[in-house]
Amino acid sequence: MFARLLSRFRAGEPAALPQPDADLALGALLVRVAKSDHSYRVEEIQRIDRLIARLFELNPVQAAKMRATCEKLEKQAPGTGSFAGLIRDNVDHAHRLDALQALHEVMIADGIAVEEELSLIHALTEALGLTPEDEAIARQRAEEGHVLPPAHPKG
Repeated sequence: MFARLLSRFRAGEPAALPQPDADLALGALLVRVAKSDHSYRVEEIQRIDRLIARLFELNPVQAAKMRATCEKLEKQAPGTGSFAGLIRDNVDHAHRLDALQALHEVMIADGIAVEEELSLIHALTEALGLTPEDEAIARQRAEEGHVLPPAHPKG
């Protein structure tokens, strides 16, 4: 009887989260930037879904599932520097600049750029191995609506 009862509790346990890679790390950072102002708005969630779909060539359902995983990783996983390190160590400069542009897009998605978001993006710029000049380029591209290419071009 106790074995059946215990098995029912175990059946409801959530599945283990995947080990973060550069893609999941970027997704988690997008979520972290959106939440850094203590408000996680629909506009930010929609922007994250569109960015994930575009960057990783996923359909909307796959993108939403990936975002949901990234939300869980962001909540339970290591600090921001660990996520940035995964990206810095595994992604070339051009794609890190694209990642920084995506982070800026999330920051401006709700039309309100607050100090917490700006501070986090400044810290991420350095953690990604990028310069203040790179950050200015990424922000300008985000504000002008430049379309990000896929993170992993097929070919």
